[in-house]
Amino acid sequence: MVKAVIFTDFDGTVTLQDSNDYLTDKYGFGPEVRRVIFEGVLDGSTDFRDGFTRMIDSVTTSLPESLAILQENIQLDPGFKETYEWAQANGVPVVVVSSGMEPIIRALLTKLLGAEAVANIDIVANAVDLDENQKMTVVYRDESGHGHDKSRSIDVYKREFEAKQAPGEARPTYFYCGDGISDLSAAKECDLLFAKRGKDLVTFCKRQNVPFHEFDSFKDILGCMKQVMAGEKTVKELMEN
Repeated sequence: MVKAVIFTDFDGTVTLQDSNDYLTDKYGFGPEVRRVIFEGVLDGSTDFRDGFTRMIDSVTTSLPESLAILQENIQLDPGFKETYEWAQANGVPVVVVSSGMEPIIRALLTKLLGAEAVANIDIVANAVDLDENQKMTVVYRDESGHGHDKSRSIDVYKREFEAKQAPGEARPTYFYCGDGISDLSAAKECDLLFAKRGKDLVTFCKRQNVPFHEFDSFKDILGCMKQVMAGEKTVKELMEN
């Protein structure tokens, strides 16, 4: 019986840095243009899909070059390994739901967490097309303005988990962890939303009156999840803090 599910963004949430922002800032059109795009997504004047396409199209490095750069510079959140291990020990599935690119996510997770761990984590993200020079073009999962509407992917998983329940069995508690503008479509889909302190998802939640619990690292998230699973605190109590 699955009692809980962890859905999580990848870039800037599982990792300390956002790999797409890193490539754009260092090898694309730079942080100033990127920040203007992000503000447009937050205020609704720009689709995430359009902004992200502009970002990745501006990156001059090939996929192999990008992977080498990112593997040298992107770090794992200090609490994620412990969270993954707790989830494995307690039968809690971990699903990465990302608006980034699957080959980059898989390569980074393999380097940072190990191939065996990655085999136990579902990764739902965009694909990549490569030209003759191995330059990347994003292949989006759906037709939405998000490119990958995370709410749709989460809903599919929720239906699958709940279809396996015995009659009268309580449905799982759904957690979502995120930090940025790519998480806007997922913000209302789970029971307890963790939003990273000082990041764009917090700004969005405050503007839209979406309840959330602010976190600094997965150490905070793990502590809260343990409290919920042990019945020490309710989701409502945590969302109020």
